Amino acid sequence: MKKIEAIIKPFKLDEVKDSLNQLGLKGLTVLEAKGFGRQKGHTELYRGAEYVVDFLPKVKIEFVIEDSLLEQALEAIQQAANTGHIGDGKIFVSDIEEAIRIRTGERGTEAI
Repeated sequence: MKKIEAIIKPFKLDEVKDSLNQLGLKGLTVLEAKGFGRQKGHTELYRGAEYVVDFLPKVKIEFVIEDSLLEQALEAIQQAANTGHIGDGKIFVSDIEEAIRIRTGERGTEAI
């Protein structure tokens, strides 16, 4: 099993979710986040005064998937989240040793 964490632009969430649902994804966690990467924020003008926005709004999605679906899930996220501009986000993949469904006690891939 693999855990995928993807940090994407907020307006791309529905497209990414729909792409993952087509793969048969069974669950997804979404967190609102703020951060910056290479773009280092940007400058905005408010009531005539300039100010720097260091942390840009992002969305972090997390889910656990079977190893056999990993490459398809990564491709789905990349295609759906891509705008071609700086700040499109990042995808992180981690190994999951065990998963347990609290309600039933199921373990492993049956728990996800």
